[in-house]
Amino acid sequence: MILLYIIIATILVSLTSFVGVILGSKHIEKKLHYFVTFAAATLLAVAFFDMIPESLEGLESAGFHSHELMGFVLLGILLFFLVERFIHWHHCGREHGDCERKSASGSLVLYGDFVHNFIDGLLIAGAFLINPITGIFTTLTVLIHEIPQEFGDFAVLIHSGYSKIKALMLNFYSALSAVLGGVLGYFALDAIQGVAPFAVLIAAGGFIYIALSDLVPSLHKHGRETLWKESTIFMITIVFFFYFILLLH
Repeated sequence: MILLYIIIATILVSLTSFVGVILGSKHIEKKLHYFVTFAAATLLAVAFFDMIPESLEGLESAGFHSHELMGFVLLGILLFFLVERFIHWHHCGREHGDCERKSASGSLVLYGDFVHNFIDGLLIAGAFLINPITGIFTTLTVLIHEIPQEFGDFAVLIHSGYSKIKALMLNFYSALSAVLGGVLGYFALDAIQGVAPFAVLIAAGGFIYIALSDLVPSLHKHGRETLWKESTIFMITIVFFFYFILLLH
């Protein structure tokens, strides 16, 4: 049953590749930074209020020390930094101009998207192996931060000379690697008992890195006219997830 949940979750993640068409209008694009604010807050809230506490609870009862375990969160931050630097790829929201300059071609974006979605699949598998609630929250978080990124990827592919249909299909094919990562992650992590909580701690570090290095800095590029709205969305989202996760646990 857990494998079925993982497959459904990763298929949903893959379907976000079609968001470029949905968000194609200029009106929606102008409002996308509010969604980026929500995505940043969600990443931080789920990492700190669900993924890290849930993993620590199980591992501490098994005799591990919390100070040692937090090192895996830092490892996740470092790993995501190194992966991002290696593939020269950046999560893009409304400000995808930087992404266009960093990408030598659309093929590099597709390669980066393939690797990124494969890792997302692994993270989702690890979360569901801990418990379904953590899996659902992790999937929700991945979905939310995928939408601004997929919009940016689609824009880069169009800029690189692909037609809309071809860009859409290539983006979808690369996004299917999430399903591959989810299935492989399920069998690999399930076979090695006790590894899943460590993988989720690393994933939490990755979510923190994405929020603080990509999404939050992009919000500072907007003027004062949106500052209070974005700040309000950010704080309300954090508080909402804090109490929502508290109620579920």
